[in-house]
Amino acid sequence: MKPALALLALFLPFTALAQSLPGTQSLPPNPDFSASMVAGIDRMALRLIGQSKTTREPNREKLRAALGMVDDRLPVKALELVGDTASPALLYETDLCRVFRVRWPVFEGVHGEGILIQPKAKPHARLVLLPDADAAPETLVDPRWLASGCELVIPALVTRGTRFSKTDHLGIRTNVPHREWIYRQSYLLGRHLIGYEVQKALAVVDWFKAQPEQVPVLVAGFGEGGMLALHAGALDERIDGVFSAGHFAPREGVWQEPLDRNVFGLLRDFGDAELAVLIAPRPLVLQHARYPGHTVSMTGANGERAIAAPGRLAAPERSAFDAEVARAKALRPLGRILAIGADGSEEGIVRHLLPASAADGVMGSLRAKPATPSLPVDGAREERTVRELGGFTQRLIVTCEAERQARFWNQVPLKPLSAFEEYVSGERDRFWKEVIGRLPDPDQPVNARSRLVRETKKVAIHEVTLDVWEDVFAWGWLCLPKDLKPGERRPVVVCQHGLEGLPEDTLNDDQTTRAWSAYKAFALRLAEEGFVTFAPHNPYRGKDAFRTLQRKLNPLGLTLYSVINGQHQRILEWLKEQPFTRPNKIAFYGLSYGGKSAMRLPAVLNDYCLSICSGDFDEWVRYCVSTELPIGGYMHANEYEIWEWNLARTFNYGEMSALIAPRPFMVERGHDDGCGTDAMVNYEYAKVRRLYAKLGLADRTTIEHFDGPHTIHGVGTFEFLKKQLDWK
Repeated sequence: MKPALALLALFLPFTALAQSLPGTQSLPPNPDFSASMVAGIDRMALRLIGQSKTTREPNREKLRAALGMVDDRLPVKALELVGDTASPALLYETDLCRVFRVRWPVFEGVHGEGILIQPKAKPHARLVLLPDADAAPETLVDPRWLASGCELVIPALVTRGTRFSKTDHLGIRTNVPHREWIYRQSYLLGRHLIGYEVQKALAVVDWFKAQPEQVPVLVAGFGEGGMLALHAGALDERIDGVFSAGHFAPREGVWQEPLDRNVFGLLRDFGDAELAVLIAPRPLVLQHARYPGHTVSMTGANGERAIAAPGRLAAPERSAFDAEVARAKALRPLGRILAIGADGSEEGIVRHLLPASAADGVMGSLRAKPATPSLPVDGAREERTVRELGGFTQRLIVTCEAERQARFWNQVPLKPLSAFEEYVSGERDRFWKEVIGRLPDPDQPVNARSRLVRETKKVAIHEVTLDVWEDVFAWGWLCLPKDLKPGERRPVVVCQHGLEGLPEDTLNDDQTTRAWSAYKAFALRLAEEGFVTFAPHNPYRGKDAFRTLQRKLNPLGLTLYSVINGQHQRILEWLKEQPFTRPNKIAFYGLSYGGKSAMRLPAVLNDYCLSICSGDFDEWVRYCVSTELPIGGYMHANEYEIWEWNLARTFNYGEMSALIAPRPFMVERGHDDGCGTDAMVNYEYAKVRRLYAKLGLADRTTIEHFDGPHTIHGVGTFEFLKKQLDWK
């Protein structure tokens, strides 16, 4: 509202029962504002994805960070032979080569495993050959490789099976593919399955480069392995050439692929063409063939929990493949790219990738015709591969807490308060930009619209919409006490619903409904006690419809809260301009997903003067990624959008609370709330209590436990609001 209009409103005969609020246009009814909001955000996300192709600036450090490659590899002094008296390491031998089962160290407790083909003569080249995820390395041992005169290591990848996506001692089995199972554990910890598997391949490159006889080193792959080969070649300049089949394509549709392909910020800096740019001027062969066809099953069998995220892999049209190749050549004209189809010449591939002398040697060796071996597949390797990465990732929960202690808590100045506020201001900006993902501030005219929805004896309820960005609006229900006098300003409480909720749920006083059991009509009750309340809609409603938004935003370095923050920027802007509000007394109070919002919105939006987190405050990192919690946690749930990139290394709920400080902060916790345990909640809240006490502000924070479930209690929190907002 413009200042003149706001001033005029003070003199207008104000009535809470007006059909439209002063300064707003009439709001036509909408049968589903929630669905309209999600659809609008979807259009914005797709538009941003399309625009990303014109602004990318790829470099290796960005790619390494996006893949979570922050762990140093262990030195590989030798490949270890894997075998025993029942299953010897030597699988096959010809006059030209030997074939062994091998493994090599990557991280503490994590090995690469696979097949070594070792020629008996000096090798013409050395090759890391990466199979598709569901192809056992033994199945790639064929006469061409045996006769090539090349030394090959064929690593095993994490498969798409589900047998080991489980927590044995809890008796929980899921239909989550192994690749998604590792993704779920690692993403929030700032690691990624793609990064892990690239590291396994590069550990072999380390060993190759340590050999006394130096020959060209190549990386090649099919399907999932084609993806890894492309990334490895882009990252490591020691690799002399790359062959990638069954992967190269436009990546703007990555949100439709299996969840383990979700890389935060990928499209902001990279498509496959940009990866090709980082490989140039080294030779690259791209083959439009051997793309895996795979659709993630959404059903569970044999007692499995059906919680997997939807996704599919399919071959791109040849025209799309060619267009991405053309884009790569335009970006780096000096790149040596050979693009071929399924009928591509073997000799052409070899001569494109290798210097003439090495290529001549390989082609000469291929004249030999060894028999096709039939090698037994190591049946225990699949479980070891999953368990090792899972165990390594679970140990990171502890090391990440130590990292946050060193990076955040050990740096926080507690005296004077101004020094604390200055430090936290920088951390608040880091949280918004690096973890949440920051969009530009709202840029559309507010275009406020409203209509009277209904009234009670004490309260008039208005529905309000506000424009934010193109296609994106904010929407909520405003409760105005009927005893509000013209010119009188009152504190505001923004009352936030949870998952799959609606604004009206927070006002529903029908005690037979599910809405009442969760929210206890807290927005209406607070309005009856004299507060102005506003119940906004946050777009976490619609199951896959809204979860797909997260999938579309993540590759842009954004999250659902990037959008929600912008919506609340606009809501705060509008509320502060209203003649019936105290601009410096706008509080936030949310339950469940609304409690999640209570940690993230006030942490970056200073205009919220207070925050109450109900039914969500927790040792959040552990609750999200631990596979061992007796209460289950998100590893065993279907909220596949829940993980936030690198959160564990930067901000858990204790650190987010510090971003809210020195403003008042409260936690509401039911003893029987399944979102965490009292012990976990109290462990994390102890950090908050200590901080406020050290700041000399212990009276600004509290926690209320009550004997109840996942619900608004509305006792201590109401008193906290009255005290901190100075309202009687």
